[in-house]
Amino acid sequence: MLSTTHYLSPFGCFYIEGSAKGIRRVNLVDTKPCPAGPIPPVLKNCVVQLDEYFKGQRQAFDLKLDWEGATDFHKAVWSALLEIPYGRTASYLSIAEKLGDPKAIRAVGQANRRNPIAIIVPCHRVIAKSGDLQGYFYGLDMKRRLLELENPLSFARQGSLF
Repeated sequence: MLSTTHYLSPFGCFYIEGSAKGIRRVNLVDTKPCPAGPIPPVLKNCVVQLDEYFKGQRQAFDLKLDWEGATDFHKAVWSALLEIPYGRTASYLSIAEKLGDPKAIRAVGQANRRNPIAIIVPCHRVIAKSGDLQGYFYGLDMKRRLLELENPLSFARQGSLF
């Protein structure tokens, strides 16, 4: 059985879905106002950890994840994303190389795009090998803001990317 809730962050309203196996979905939704209500026990820890992350009090999530129905390739990419440290970035190419196929850059990008567990599985930390911000399903401004939250010296609007 799936449990759901909404969480209002400084970045907008997130829809959270989970099962007894773990968190299945964390997606930014365009819902105004963000629905308030009871948080199912299975999702309580996720909401607490997201809140800590957005307040700059958490650098790593400690949550079970439920990737039921995902392909083995997508799971491999998402697992690689979990290894990118807080405040750091990796390139699409470096992830493809880590998975053993440097030609799989576009497939890595597609897996990022299909990541159902935003923020917790940090696809926002993946950038082009040139250092440019590319492709984020919530837009490049949101990607920059998340990177700035994690590393303000490198990713602030006046930071070293310019």
